[in-house]
Amino acid sequence: MSYVFNSLLGRLVGYRLYSIEFVLDYVQLHFDAFPTADMPALTCEVNPTVITSDRVIAPGQHGWADALVALAGQSVTATREGVGAGLSIELEMGTIRLRPRADDLVGPEIATLNAFADGEWMCWRPGEEAFEYL
Repeated sequence: MSYVFNSLLGRLVGYRLYSIEFVLDYVQLHFDAFPTADMPALTCEVNPTVITSDRVIAPGQHGWADALVALAGQSVTATREGVGAGLSIELEMGTIRLRPRADDLVGPEIATLNAFADGEWMCWRPGEEAFEYL
């Protein structure tokens, strides 16, 4: 079975970003939706960029963490995944985008999406799927 772009990521549409967890070397985004038992989490091994109506805030820039936290409580309105484009999660008031450069990589994985009740999950790595440009 071959991978279909945006098939799993697209399942986040309608889910609410309810928690952002900052860990030493990664960020985890937690989503929920009722009445489903799904509690998906996107673990970002490369910190994402935050895009708002008036700014693009890259990791390490002043206000990056605040901009990410400001998206909590918003629902996912669309997702995008494609070769060379990486991953994007559009929320009501901003977008979370993962499109790292080679020098942003810190390990063998870029992101993992898991914790769907049906056991579906995906791990994105450099050189594969949406990140084959790396």
